[in-house]
Amino acid sequence: MSSTPDLGPLPRRVTVDAEQVRRLIGDQFPRWAGLPVRPVAKSGWDNVTFHVGDGMVARLPSASEYTLAVDKEQRWLPALAPRLPLPIPVPLAKGRPGADYPFSWSIYRWLHGEPASADRIADPVRFAVDLAEFLAALQSIDAADGPQPGKHNWFRGATLRTYDAQVRRALAALDGHIDVDLAREIWETALDSSWDGVDVWFHGDIAPGNLLLDGGKLAAVIDFGTCGVGDPSCDMAISWTLLTADGRKAFRERLSVDEETWARGRGWALWKTLVVCAQTIGWDDEEAANARRVLGGIFSEYSDRYRG
Repeated sequence: MSSTPDLGPLPRRVTVDAEQVRRLIGDQFPRWAGLPVRPVAKSGWDNVTFHVGDGMVARLPSASEYTLAVDKEQRWLPALAPRLPLPIPVPLAKGRPGADYPFSWSIYRWLHGEPASADRIADPVRFAVDLAEFLAALQSIDAADGPQPGKHNWFRGATLRTYDAQVRRALAALDGHIDVDLAREIWETALDSSWDGVDVWFHGDIAPGNLLLDGGKLAAVIDFGTCGVGDPSCDMAISWTLLTADGRKAFRERLSVDEETWARGRGWALWKTLVVCAQTIGWDDEEAANARRVLGGIFSEYSDRYRG
């Protein structure tokens, strides 16, 4: 990219309820009209999701900015799914606006599992290797004609400089609360790294909520709204946000991640963590504690590697 986009404020979200979804399905997909519709317990931010019967889920973008992912997922997920070692969501139908809901939307087959968390993972190293093998398979798929970074995925796969202004604001807010000099060094190391320019597929949001477990093992990967082709370093951020030290080592070895890609992956993890830390100064809740934990891990891993 030749310029840094203006990411702007968070999108203005619309409200959606189960009755609207029933009307949408009844009007557009009468074969499913009799199925019960109920909200998914943890719906996420980009999409509002509802169970449709026992085997499907309706995903409705919560703001106009998120609708850009609908056509992308409809086009690419059926092509990616057969080439991956774990299940991913595959759209069954595409809906149109209606029932006072203004955007396109999708129906998917429901994938069973529970969101990953450190206490639910049975074997942290096995989990890390399984995830790395999934990403290796994704990266091996032909990237020709794949979706380039842009507004559809918040510029995942492009330069980290997209988020430089956010990081600088977060560092200013956190001065006196964290070691901002170390954070700035880590960030600038990431910015100074270079990508070889070879496009590969990436997921774009490899986060605990998008990794499903069954019996403590990785069972599925969901939510490809930020997927695309470009620099895959954004998918490395999970190394600091969820994996253990041993898991991180196994993950990196399985993917054969070079030093500069690793630095950019650390930068992706740092960006999001700094923003959350800045937003939660003085808070004493789970989100704030988790952000501080992740930041401590980033600092420790970097210091051990470069300052030890």
